Amino acid sequence: MAASVVDGDTVEFRPSGTSMIPLIRNRQLVRVAPVDPSKLTVGDIVLARVAGTVYLHLVSSVDAPRKRVQISNNRGHVNGWTSHDRVYGICVAVDGEARKGTADKVRTGKAEAPETNARS
Repeated sequence: MAASVVDGDTVEFRPSGTSMIPLIRNRQLVRVAPVDPSKLTVGDIVLARVAGTVYLHLVSSVDAPRKRVQISNNRGHVNGWTSHDRVYGICVAVDGEARKGTADKVRTGKAEAPETNARS
């Protein structure tokens, strides 16, 4: 799935888990589009690799000079920092309802291929 987003595709899937409630509930349909990581802000929901695991979690901090973001769930747990090249996509809709402020962050065109051996 992460590879498809890197390739420029927008994907839909139903993630499992409860760490993002109430933003995303277990098995809700999400739409994830390729992202321009330089445009991310705190509160964006992204598909990103942190320490070898791919998460659909929140951006909890941005370090623009070092081109990295901190990823956390919606229950206060920080997963860690990850570089822009490991941020694959942004959640643009949940159950068909668009997430505000995401349209201008979607990347158009193909990016350089980052590491994408993702579990999704």
